[in-house]
Amino acid sequence: MKKDDIVVVVPTYNNPLTIVHVANDVLSHGYALIVVDDGSQTPVSSLMTPHEQLTILRHEVNQGKGEAIITGAKEAKKRGFPYFISLDGDGQHLASQIEKILSACDGVDQIIIGARNFEINHVPNGSKFGRWFSNFWACWDTEQTITDSLSGFRLYPTSILDLIIKTKRFDWEMEVLVKHAWKGRLIKEVIIECYYPTPEERVSHFKKFWDTAAIVMVHVKLLPWKFFLKKRYQ
Repeated sequence: MKKDDIVVVVPTYNNPLTIVHVANDVLSHGYALIVVDDGSQTPVSSLMTPHEQLTILRHEVNQGKGEAIITGAKEAKKRGFPYFISLDGDGQHLASQIEKILSACDGVDQIIIGARNFEINHVPNGSKFGRWFSNFWACWDTEQTITDSLSGFRLYPTSILDLIIKTKRFDWEMEVLVKHAWKGRLIKEVIIECYYPTPEERVSHFKKFWDTAAIVMVHVKLLPWKFFLKKRYQ
């Protein structure tokens, strides 16, 4: 897959210290970019320098990461892109790693996860446990091998817009994997390098208890009905 075949979507909410660097990193690698400002207190449009490859869309009210990705996906599909890359606006993901993800895509309707290398400095033990816990349930529900179900660095097909997904925030990223797999579609991973900032530098809107609980609820609601619902989605 070539870089002209995709567009990059960056959902962002209150990342004024990092979003300009993230956008410039993507643009400097020659990718078309859609930034979805999910109701930031300081509008992203007021921070960015206009660029012919840059589009900024805005939710006036914060709707959640999942809804921001959906807004970007609809724009990508409207422009005729079959795939798009989603990466976070907090500076953790590196545009230099997009090529690795694109090279792993060898078919239609595949989700490719950029699985983070956690063997680096500044990765909290809580994050490592959270990833293990989430992966356990993700593998059960999707029946596919997933080692970083919490990574937001992903290649998505725009066919995800056809899935019936009820969640809107961080839990959306789990539900989309499950519903995509239930359609009989493939999920793959490729190891990527990432930047994990120090606790003083990092700005995350992931609420450890409530967002983890919301992700667990996705499995609680879907797993007991898995075999019945799976047939409906196929």
